[in-house]
Amino acid sequence: MAHEARVSRLATHAAVSLGLATVMWIAPGVGSAQNAERSGKEVVDSVCIACHGTGANGAPKIGDKKAWSKLASRGLSGLSASALKGVRKMPPHGGNPALTDTEVERAITYMVNQSGGHWTEPVSTTAPAAERSGEQVVRAQCVKCHETGVGGAPRIGDRTAWIPRLKQGVEPLVRSAINGHGGMPARGGLASLTDGEIRNAIVYMFNPVPAAASQPSPVPSAASGQDFAVVGGTTVYFGVVPGDVIRNHPEEYPQKAYGTPPFAPAQYYVTVALFDTAGGQRIEDAAVKARVATAAGAGPEKTLQPITIANSRSYGNYFAMGGTGPYKVTVQVRRAGSSDWVQAQFEYSR
Repeated sequence: MAHEARVSRLATHAAVSLGLATVMWIAPGVGSAQNAERSGKEVVDSVCIACHGTGANGAPKIGDKKAWSKLASRGLSGLSASALKGVRKMPPHGGNPALTDTEVERAITYMVNQSGGHWTEPVSTTAPAAERSGEQVVRAQCVKCHETGVGGAPRIGDRTAWIPRLKQGVEPLVRSAINGHGGMPARGGLASLTDGEIRNAIVYMFNPVPAAASQPSPVPSAASGQDFAVVGGTTVYFGVVPGDVIRNHPEEYPQKAYGTPPFAPAQYYVTVALFDTAGGQRIEDAAVKARVATAAGAGPEKTLQPITIANSRSYGNYFAMGGTGPYKVTVQVRRAGSSDWVQAQFEYSR
């Protein structure tokens, strides 16, 4: 089975358009710091109501379903980012620095729900709601279509269906899910999904590894079939493409990017994409090398050469992978400005 390189886990967000910049006009509040975080209703009644109750200064009025439906398509993460930073006449935190991030999120959720939404208010009393895993999101929402393939939706775990969609990485799919595509509504019909949760769900549907199994182990390595590992602050995404597939599909794997596969038996293109774990930025200036080993022994270590597809840089090279495997692939990465190499290990079976 042909395996496409899985190259994403992006953490970049779409820019906010001017038309949506008026997301949250919250009037300056007069409340003081609280010993316990307040509910969304309490924050709205004491702070937000001054503008959102009447629509003052162009603020979307509570109960205006049309206005809030459009804003809600950005999800809680998008709306809260604007409210926390401040937009136009609304200062950061609605002008009340005592408001915690969670209180701001709760206020947003309350106003969305009072205007036709059905969001779940963050329940944490100390921090914003924890991001849900891909498995949690899929089981709660995506399974409704992706389990059986309703309306042509790619089924969970059907890599043959997911590979063409992931050809340019996860980011285009995340944007498509945020905006809605075909028969799928914006954010999969669950507006409270954050961009990160959508990304988690897509990665899980491509490779449905249970959450417990997908956590990085103390010794950085990936379990059999797992496509990523976190090592030294770097997230390493791993993929393998048969050389014959690259040779026979030049429109999908242009020679300018992938080179010409060696005319030798069992040649496979090993590719990785790198991201900064903390900030989510793609790493495009690292030194990367890899070695493929089987039970019979290890092959030569090779440098993974930079490869640019759709303005996104990954790293790859061809390796001989005879037999049926499993193959142990060791990837070493040295980021720019560092003298230290970090190592991730993956297993691959055909």
